[in-house]
Amino acid sequence: MNANPTLLQKKYARVVERYAEKYQVTLETALERFYDSELYQLVSAGVSDLHCMSDEYLVEELHDEWSKKEE
Repeated sequence: MNANPTLLQKKYARVVERYAEKYQVTLETALERFYDSELYQLVSAGVSDLHCMSDEYLVEELHDEWSKKEE
């Protein structure tokens, strides 16, 4: 992974904030979902350069993952 750790943390914060706003959940819920997600594991491991994807793309991926878990 070549992502700067500080920039990566800022990206996480933006994704969590946008997810909470878009899907009308609390920041705490959004944060829990993000850190409990497979998406987080993949981004933090640098898989497929997911950290280079847009914040909106990651928000949608997170939503898709949690939608499947809640079925």
